[in-house]
Amino acid sequence: MIPPMLVLLNNNINLETIVIAVCGYLIVFLALVILFWFFNLLPKLVYFKSKQQHARKGKDIIHPDRFKVSGEETAAIALALHLYLSELHDDESGVLTIKKISRAYSPWNSKIYAVRNQFNRT
Repeated sequence: MIPPMLVLLNNNINLETIVIAVCGYLIVFLALVILFWFFNLLPKLVYFKSKQQHARKGKDIIHPDRFKVSGEETAAIALALHLYLSELHDDESGVLTIKKISRAYSPWNSKIYAVRNQFNRT
């Protein structure tokens, strides 16, 4: 009797390919989780570092919540930057003109003389 797991597997799909696929997905998922943690902890680390520097200098500590920007403000800033940067480029017509220029024959631009033919030598 054939196990049900092997009945589902095709000729192209065997146990090794399934293991490789699952390991690949796990690696990518774990990398994304690690990046998520890193980017979540990065502002806290920067705040902690600046807090230490301010404490050494004896200055007041600025709380990071004071500088939070809402989503609407971020969208407005992004739109303003997009509009400003899109105006920096000239508007072009998008029409290409190709002019064929006929040149006189010159042995310098002839490729036939650059090929060495060993069989026709006498």
